[in-house]
Amino acid sequence: MTDSVLTLLTACVSGKAGDEYVFTRPDGKRVRDFRRTWAKACAAAGIPRLLFHDLRRTAARNLRRAGVPETVIMKIGGWRTRSVFERYAIVSRTDIADAMLRLQQSEKLHDQPISHIIGHSKVPAKNEAHLRNVN
Repeated sequence: MTDSVLTLLTACVSGKAGDEYVFTRPDGKRVRDFRRTWAKACAAAGIPRLLFHDLRRTAARNLRRAGVPETVIMKIGGWRTRSVFERYAIVSRTDIADAMLRLQQSEKLHDQPISHIIGHSKVPAKNEAHLRNVN
């Protein structure tokens, strides 16, 4: 649980007994269905068709971008199989652009374009040791 989630949940249970519901209405009754309220809040925020369930997918993407291992993400999200988890694996244009930027930075770091290594049948001697380590 992140610090911000803990702060929000703490506010939800403030003044409540241990056996009371976390999410309640102003009159104290428990929240059974929040879809109408969610739809109104999303419309007011300018994202009228956002589903609450979409947040699960966003969390998976954000955790992946943060470098969290996929097995851990699967545990957090409750995905039991790899195939179901893969349905949530959003790859956006930004993700692809970030990948290309990382590749470009790697080429600069190693002072050799990847295309140079791939494009020649005989690899220069200075790079042979590096390639042995990669393979």
